[in-house]
Amino acid sequence: MTDFLLIAFVLLVAGVVAVPIATRLGLGSVLGYLLAGMVLSPALETLGVDIEALQVFAEFGVVMMLFLIGLEIEPRKLWEMRGQLLGLGGGQVLVTTFVIAGIGLLAGNAWQTAIAIGLVLALSSTAIIVQTLTEKGLLKSEGGQSSFSVLLFQDVAVIPILAILPLLAMPELMGGGVGEHGGGHGHGGFTITEGMPTWLAGVVTVVAVGAVFVIGNYLTRPIFRFIAKANLRELFTATALMFVIGIAILMSLVGLSPALGTFLAGVVLANSEYRHELESDIEPFKGLLLGLFFITVGAGINFALAFELADQVLFWALVVIITKITVLLVIARIAKINAPAKWLFALSLAQAGEFGFVLIAFALGNAVFDEPLADLLLLVVTITMLITPLLFILYEKVFAGSGGENAREADAIDEENPVIIAGRGRIGGIVDRMLQAAGYSTTVIDYDSRQLEIVRKFGWRSYFGDATRPDLLHSAGIDNAKLLVVALDEREQIDKLVKYATANFPELHVTARAIDRNHVYELWAYGCRDIIRETYDSSLRIGRSAFEALGVDRQQAQAMTDAFEEMDRSSMREVADLYDMDVPFDENEALVEKVKELRKEWDPILREQMKDILERGR
Repeated sequence: MTDFLLIAFVLLVAGVVAVPIATRLGLGSVLGYLLAGMVLSPALETLGVDIEALQVFAEFGVVMMLFLIGLEIEPRKLWEMRGQLLGLGGGQVLVTTFVIAGIGLLAGNAWQTAIAIGLVLALSSTAIIVQTLTEKGLLKSEGGQSSFSVLLFQDVAVIPILAILPLLAMPELMGGGVGEHGGGHGHGGFTITEGMPTWLAGVVTVVAVGAVFVIGNYLTRPIFRFIAKANLRELFTATALMFVIGIAILMSLVGLSPALGTFLAGVVLANSEYRHELESDIEPFKGLLLGLFFITVGAGINFALAFELADQVLFWALVVIITKITVLLVIARIAKINAPAKWLFALSLAQAGEFGFVLIAFALGNAVFDEPLADLLLLVVTITMLITPLLFILYEKVFAGSGGENAREADAIDEENPVIIAGRGRIGGIVDRMLQAAGYSTTVIDYDSRQLEIVRKFGWRSYFGDATRPDLLHSAGIDNAKLLVVALDEREQIDKLVKYATANFPELHVTARAIDRNHVYELWAYGCRDIIRETYDSSLRIGRSAFEALGVDRQQAQAMTDAFEEMDRSSMREVADLYDMDVPFDENEALVEKVKELRKEWDPILREQMKDILERGR
């Protein structure tokens, strides 16, 4: 027990010390963890820590990360990405594989070995790229989304690569054993499809994927509903982890990538009412395990062997990085990805990835690589992963100057006004113009740098930055502001800002944009009392136009619209008091009964009012 606690303590201390220093120096948390691992390597060796076994455990952080990403992507959006997945992802994997395989042939390797090298090094690091893009706020940018499409395709490509590698076995390496790398990572374990006919293995795989969709659509809600009744947060967390681990096990048993399976599960649950709870419960585990994974990558570097093979390691590391950057820039040009997005796309994906550890061990065990080549490739994968944070720094310093990928620092806000507007899009822009026309001074904060550059050309002053950041809000003078207008586009960002503002500034008037009726109730529960549905007023105007199109004159149509609006607002206020964020909207019995009661009460009254208005007009 003491040994385990000592190892855990050492790893935590390393992360706590290294990451803040690296972040303050502008190096990012990933490089901080990698450097911590490199420094810790001798100490872990002295303590007898099995770095490879620890890395296998820590790789579950990648699985959790893909699950959380899946929660952010609705199935419709995933379908819309199919062109990017096949075009960008498929093009990158195929072209990179053939180019690196060609260089492998020129270096004197057999054609089987050369192709295997190309397949192994064609993949990139999902863990490093997604973590870094998320930290820097670039994941949803054009370059970030293009990079994510390639990573998602690569996760899928691992499956056919695992099927291809045994076909490349070298007869002269047969019987050599798996060696020290034989344990492998992730895919090296037991699978129920092993030894099955190809058609049957395919059927089993399809059934497993179908089971993920069934679990996500039909089992999660009743189970989480049952767990929620216990009012124990830790039980909900345990249930969330149970689902993620269970799906990862199911995918591993049929020979699929656990990360891919949990990503699909996340997509299925993207529209679930428990989505936010799942995110908040799993996020801390994901962060800790990813940090541990990066530490193990740094600690796994064999410096003695690296110095001994320095020329070969440097050669293949340069081959990987230069080849990938060149191929990705060509693909970006074909796909018409604009600068600096294309540079983010190319530089972020330039390394080899953690799946390389899996494939190298698998290839060694199947007589595709000999042990010296496997050791060399392990170093190449690790070194290129270590260089990746430096490539991100290169992107920020050299290629992100035009601001097209939202990579710049937040603007310094040098004024304090009574009104702060978060978001200057379709809604925030109009609100800003109305207030300024009436003589009120506003401070507008938005994270869309392209939009801000456009409005600045027309003389409107806005600040670039994330309005949900407390430090930015304080610099904007939220302590003394009278009004905060929340006009952000994304529901999660609206929720985050409203919760922070209402909890910390009770005297501040918060006017919030709501996506739909359900969102109104949620914002009301957070404490906001001035909520505007984004489509509500336009819907009323369309309804009024419908009355006029049916022969009602303008004055009557407006009176009928006003009568409906008064009823709707009154009933919504009564329903909002019964809203419970821990219970699905349509399963809140008290709320459902209240809506039915109000309909019985208000519908006849409203119908009578409409009738009176029409008769008065005749």
